Amino acid sequence: MTLDTLIEEIRTRAQAEMAALQAAERAQAAKIVDERDRAIAEIRATSARATDAEIARERVQRIAAAKLQARKRLYEAREQRLEGALRETRDLLASFTDRPEYPNVLKRMVQVANDELGRQIKVMGRTEDAARLQKAAGKSFDPTPQPILGGIVAESADGSRRLNLSFDELLRLREDRVRAILA
Repeated sequence: MTLDTLIEEIRTRAQAEMAALQAAERAQAAKIVDERDRAIAEIRATSARATDAEIARERVQRIAAAKLQARKRLYEAREQRLEGALRETRDLLASFTDRPEYPNVLKRMVQVANDELGRQIKVMGRTEDAARLQKAAGKSFDPTPQPILGGIVAESADGSRRLNLSFDELLRLREDRVRAILA
């Protein structure tokens, strides 16, 4: 073997090794590019799923908040309507004191107070009703004015028991039922 042949064989081997190394490098680069593309696609898919989930979660929250706001406004409107109806009821009760039946109602209230508390009672009411109460209760009448719409407030003689038959109290006691009727 001559030196030229040996150099040629070394050169051929070197070129073959170089070609093999370049092919391996290209294969490695292609593999890295494929892995990168796969990772990018996976990240995009994960991001899209997370975004969709976040959008759905936010949509649910906004819908729930809107429903809550609607229920709140409905409740407020219903409450305003009921308060208006209760004011109107109070006005009707106040205007009832001008009707001819009112003195008879006061007499019946005094009778109920006598039945509940006994004969020795104090009967109080509005200043405007003083003459009517004096007539209905007689000696039991106490001229101390009461801040009520109408009706009476009665106490036992010793003050240990009290019966409030004022229109205000009667309406307050039945307010839940009135609200149910008006709702």
